[in-house]
Amino acid sequence: MNSSLVDDTLVIAGRRFNSRLMIGTGKFPSAAALRAAIESSGAEIITVALRRVDLESDEQQSILSAIDPEKQLILPNTSGAQTAEEVLKLARLSRAGGLEPWIKLELTPEPRYLLPDPMETLRAAEQLVKEGFIVLPYIQADPVLAKRLEEVGTATVMPLGAPIGSNRGLQTKEMLRIIIDQATVPVVVDAGLGAPSHASEAMELGADAVLVNTALSDARDHGAMAKAFALATEAGRLAFLAGLGPQRSTASASSPLTGFLFNQE
Repeated sequence: MNSSLVDDTLVIAGRRFNSRLMIGTGKFPSAAALRAAIESSGAEIITVALRRVDLESDEQQSILSAIDPEKQLILPNTSGAQTAEEVLKLARLSRAGGLEPWIKLELTPEPRYLLPDPMETLRAAEQLVKEGFIVLPYIQADPVLAKRLEEVGTATVMPLGAPIGSNRGLQTKEMLRIIIDQATVPVVVDAGLGAPSHASEAMELGADAVLVNTALSDARDHGAMAKAFALATEAGRLAFLAGLGPQRSTASASSPLTGFLFNQE
């Protein structure tokens, strides 16, 4: 096998990760269910909503207890923030609470569809970068915004596949193609991936990673579904690196007869 297919680590802000599957921690029925999903997935980046964790408490939190900081990076997210000011407050609290200065920037003022606010997201990202945070912004699948965020220094861009928690797959596929084609930082498809095939499809497009939460917490067997997503993510990435064949409008015989049966001497 080509060595480029074997040594294929994900690099974000100079840090290397073997897994290209990231896991969210919301909606799981128990810490045990979350732990099973994390362990089965092999994920090394785990997002945690800052609004749901008391970083100053001496008691072991159910979410944090499921994460092994020796194996996984805790990626705090600003879920629930509606303004840039709220994002900045949460990020600063996270750093003051002892977490690494990585932040998943989520800014969703509209409650029904939870679509990210592009203007406030860009404003918050610019300030967070100035303050030394490694910023991974969740955005709509907007190629222009993705480039603006790269320009202000974000470590990734994280365009949605479909609205958060919808499990509808890649509804933004054509815009994702453009974002991936133009990107100079890793592209993480985040939100809306409801089946392992969705994750594989995102990776086949050339995404660098995917982030999944609801599809795992909705599953009957959280660990098994996490494993399925891990395998699908790996398969999609390998297919992208191997080079998918072109789509054709007509049939093309896989075993042409010309030169075999009828041209024998």
